[in-house]
Amino acid sequence: MSKKQTQQLPVRIYRSENQFALAAPLAGLEPEDIRITINGKQVTIHGNQRGPRQHRLDLLQAEWSVGPYHREIELPETVDGSLANATYGNGVLVLTLPKAGATAKPARTEFTLEAIRPTRGERVGHVGHDIRPTTTKEHWARLAEIPKRPAV
Repeated sequence: MSKKQTQQLPVRIYRSENQFALAAPLAGLEPEDIRITINGKQVTIHGNQRGPRQHRLDLLQAEWSVGPYHREIELPETVDGSLANATYGNGVLVLTLPKAGATAKPARTEFTLEAIRPTRGERVGHVGHDIRPTTTKEHWARLAEIPKRPAV
């Protein structure tokens, strides 16, 4: 595989009454290497190539590479990108995309994930089943206020 060849991402898409969930494997990336763009029904996932030195070694066989990744997906309904949640762990990106209301106008949203631990990242756009807007920073601040349960 050429180091400049972009890999087509396989995806899994789920639908519930209020939202879509999309999962895609992005092996070997750091959270900040992943860029998501949402515009109406269109979702674009882009992952930058990691490990440029991997191609300077005497490569014997290359069946996969650590990026770059790219995929454009059209959903059956418009989503609200400003409320999108994204998590990345174990090499898998998961997007939770709330459906937009019937009167909502599509707005373009673009973001990268925030690293929360090595090779783990997230972006929080909403919380709760009633989908209340929030940010990643506000989400973690609220979690810090919750008393910890004693270890059993």
